[in-house]
Amino acid sequence: MFISRRHVLVSTGVTVAAGAVAGCATYGKPPAEPAQAPAPAPGTTGAVASALAATADVPVGSGVIVGDTVLTQPSQGQFKAFSTVCTHAGCNVAEIVGAAINCPCHGSSFNLDGTVAKGPAKKPLEAKPIAVKGDSITLA
Repeated sequence: MFISRRHVLVSTGVTVAAGAVAGCATYGKPPAEPAQAPAPAPGTTGAVASALAATADVPVGSGVIVGDTVLTQPSQGQFKAFSTVCTHAGCNVAEIVGAAINCPCHGSSFNLDGTVAKGPAKKPLEAKPIAVKGDSITLA
């Protein structure tokens, strides 16, 4: 049996191309870009510039993602903060829909107090200490 040089080169090219396509495939959708901290109002001092968010920016019964921090307001005037790193596989949570903090990688969901609502995650989100000063939320 004779295999031509052309046949070998074409077969090799097809194999390399298939490997490149397979290597580019990703699992799940990529995490959304985290929201940026709100800019300080014109004429304000540096104290506001270090704020993660204004209290008015965090909806009651929901929350927002600011950089690497999840801010929630489970009930009026009660604010909580957590790391965006999912405790299942280290992906970043990407969205808050109503009262659910969702991780796009494997479907974990967390409650507004950071506890697991739906696995595969088994541990709550890591809490971050915050301080509410006036209408600003800062890391403590």
